[in-house]
Amino acid sequence: MSLKYDLAPKRRRKPEINIIPLIDVLVVLIFFFLVSMQFRNLTLLQLTLPDIQTAGREQATEQIEIGITPAGDLFFNGQRVTEAELEARIQEVAARNRTQPVLILADEESLLRSVTFVMDTCRRAGLDRIRLQSR
Repeated sequence: MSLKYDLAPKRRRKPEINIIPLIDVLVVLIFFFLVSMQFRNLTLLQLTLPDIQTAGREQATEQIEIGITPAGDLFFNGQRVTEAELEARIQEVAARNRTQPVLILADEESLLRSVTFVMDTCRRAGLDRIRLQSR
């Protein structure tokens, strides 16, 4: 009666990391962050717009945006301008298209003088489609 022993070492399985569950978790996390993320336009001014209870729905059209900060700084389509430069740019736009809409983005703390200056400049140039942005 002889016993036979296998003296050769047993081969161990290579250790593996199953990455399929990790990929599933990452896809779910990315989806969650994309859905819950708030997309904001980074070129907009940091203005606190006044709240208007009776404001209607905005219609998406190509328009001129004029921003007014609380300090009275003026911005024409995101670029800072002086009052004289604003008047010149509004005149240029009015010469091309008198029906061009103008959207005024005035901070609730901005001076009324600045808002009326912008509105008066637009009307003198012949641009009568003026709107004020609200929250």
